[in-house]
Amino acid sequence: MNTYVIGIDVGTQGVRVALIQANGTVAASASRTFPLTAKSREEQSPLIWWDHTLLALQEIRKKTKNTIKATEIKAIATTSTSGTVIPIDRSNEPLHHALMYSDKRSVEEGTYCRMLAKQYQPKGFTAFSASCGLPKILWFTKHFPEKSAAVHRWIHAADFITGRLSGQYHITDYTNALKTGYDVSHHQWPTYVTEQLVPVHWLQKVVPSGTVIGTLQPTLAQQLDLPNLAVVVGLTDGCASQMASGAICPGDWNTTIGTTMVIKGVTKTPIIDPTDSIYSHRHPEGFWMPGGASNTGADWVSTDFNASDLAALNQQAERLIPSPYLAWPLKQQGERFPFVSPQARGFAPEKLSKEALYTANMEGVAYIERYAYEIIEKLAGEPVNAVFTAGGGSNSDAWLRIRSSVLNKPIYKCRESSGVLGAAICAASKTIFNSVTEAVEQMTHREKEIYPEATLIDTYEENYRQFIQLLINKQYLAI
Repeated sequence: MNTYVIGIDVGTQGVRVALIQANGTVAASASRTFPLTAKSREEQSPLIWWDHTLLALQEIRKKTKNTIKATEIKAIATTSTSGTVIPIDRSNEPLHHALMYSDKRSVEEGTYCRMLAKQYQPKGFTAFSASCGLPKILWFTKHFPEKSAAVHRWIHAADFITGRLSGQYHITDYTNALKTGYDVSHHQWPTYVTEQLVPVHWLQKVVPSGTVIGTLQPTLAQQLDLPNLAVVVGLTDGCASQMASGAICPGDWNTTIGTTMVIKGVTKTPIIDPTDSIYSHRHPEGFWMPGGASNTGADWVSTDFNASDLAALNQQAERLIPSPYLAWPLKQQGERFPFVSPQARGFAPEKLSKEALYTANMEGVAYIERYAYEIIEKLAGEPVNAVFTAGGGSNSDAWLRIRSSVLNKPIYKCRESSGVLGAAICAASKTIFNSVTEAVEQMTHREKEIYPEATLIDTYEENYRQFIQLLINKQYLAI
């Protein structure tokens, strides 16, 4: 299909833009890094985001001007960080830098929002913390009363880029609005939010991800040599990566193992988790997209092992699995998902060889992943049919074999599972295709399929039981 869409991914450290064909092929991409400062984890300038996005868009058109017709490019959408919010004035200009998702200054406000949510909407989103948009808005109101008086609207990170593209700043999507308090079950801003916390006119209209909200502004279209293509409301980065991984239908789940392990999936009904370690986004087609983030991940790979040794370690692990050792490479104190244990600490047997420790660590992460899926199935009452995977941890064939046999489920790895592809899928979902499910089916391609191995399953079943018992003995886990 000679039709294309543009995906934009604005991250903490930079922006990536890609021109992607309707079959999922990346025709061209461009990246720009942001000038980061000591304050960048708390605040960043949305104007810098836009400047770098514009440069990347110009580079994309320069690369493809002679090979791809402007009329073949149909839509554009943006993904960015969840929980990042920006106050804008009546001219749609920022009144202050964006308050980043990683800004921890609103801890007190997060506790207050969580208390109110549990009191007034216990079956909705209650997992408020300093990483959420609503507490940040309250914090800003308290500390910047003069600027707050001039606020016309609060928007999210992706909304700012969408607004610059289309001129429409008053619309956001389900995934961005969730952590600002939007009720994705009843499709409304709850009264406890609008009557006790923030003025209703500060809040945006909320629509499903993939909704066309306008066209590219004429001056931009001329500047970029693009048609008045459709501007589509996007989604948060985690949900974008989930879509790009291929996990889009009920029973599909995605495990992304990067610095931490993030698990997201699709269910027919929302998951209500009394510990708040799992919360549910709303799927564009009415399903639910629950998920949680663990403190366990692949950070131990870079901190404990040399990058130059990894290829050899993975080869040796292929011969060592299943190992008899129980290890948990938790690099910080405390776990938050699939169980909450502030006192939890990682562990490993003493005097293991480098190869044995590397293998046992991979197995330990797989045991935590399995426990997560057991909790998910118990809370959801729905089966986990298949696990799609992404992140640096999915690059090890040995680790993929371990995880599939520990989970006793197939694992699928797609060729491209980036946030920018997720944004492009969103852009294509209602402009080229009829739904986001159809867009995912057409634009994602499985690079690897890994299935449980009969020679490993029984041993891993016993080792997993011993691992869980060890967590219980250490009083990290209560059963």
